[in-house]
Amino acid sequence: MGMPAGTGLDPDDDVAVVDQGFRAGMSSGPEARKTAGEPFTENPRMKCRKVNVFYGDKHAIIDVSIDIGRNQVLSMIGPSGCGKSTFLRCLNRMNDTIEGCRVTGTIKLDEMDIYGREVDVVPLRAQIGMVFQKPNPFPKSVFDNVAYGPKIHGLARNRSELEEIVETSLRRAGLWKEVKDRLSQPGTGLSGGQQQRLCIARAIAVTPEVILMDEPCSALDPIATAKIEDLIDELRERFTIVIVTHSMQQASRVSQRTAYFHLGNLIEVGPTEFVFTTPRHRLTEDYITGRFG
Repeated sequence: MGMPAGTGLDPDDDVAVVDQGFRAGMSSGPEARKTAGEPFTENPRMKCRKVNVFYGDKHAIIDVSIDIGRNQVLSMIGPSGCGKSTFLRCLNRMNDTIEGCRVTGTIKLDEMDIYGREVDVVPLRAQIGMVFQKPNPFPKSVFDNVAYGPKIHGLARNRSELEEIVETSLRRAGLWKEVKDRLSQPGTGLSGGQQQRLCIARAIAVTPEVILMDEPCSALDPIATAKIEDLIDELRERFTIVIVTHSMQQASRVSQRTAYFHLGNLIEVGPTEFVFTTPRHRLTEDYITGRFG
């Protein structure tokens, strides 16, 4: 059964929604579609269909289908070990670096299948940047940390253009005023919150289309966390952002859509306000209310 005209969705997406409702313990048909949530959006930046991840014999991600909307923040929440970070790493093929990891299904950036044989992962990871849980600045100066990507990818023709990219990226990361007189000093000498914003500046310096964040505030104090959250809200005007977080308060503050994972399954996804106030699935409600997780 196809989707109604004008939705902008693939004809088989309706089937995928029913499949997700079925996995979540719901009946098939219209009721399953209602209960499974809203995994698909019109004109998405990324489209994931029936994604599975295996670590050897372990089935870590099970038939996940979801869209990632343009200029939106998608938060992924769920108990530890539920597959959030594993799925996030699928989105820029970071799982390729893990021996024995196998990914099936389809993930598209616009119309490009990122797992296509012709895809070079180096420029792909520039298009889909990553910010990790622990700040990881290079053992280089503040300037060279941000300039590293543009140099490799040939984004600047001369020193003047490189300096402009570095300043623009640091300004977008909300760090320029704090480091403009320290550009030649080691990035590792900054505070934890500053280092994380430096890593964000490094990611956006190569003009990505999507930014992935894996618990970017878990190692930061509340003040640094607030700065990162404000930055995320500003960055979504230019970028699409996917964030993994264990903080439901953070998810509610920074994201427009929230996805709840449980034991490798995508249980529910929809507008953040609705997921937190009127969850469709009991597993989601139990996690949000603190009954488990």
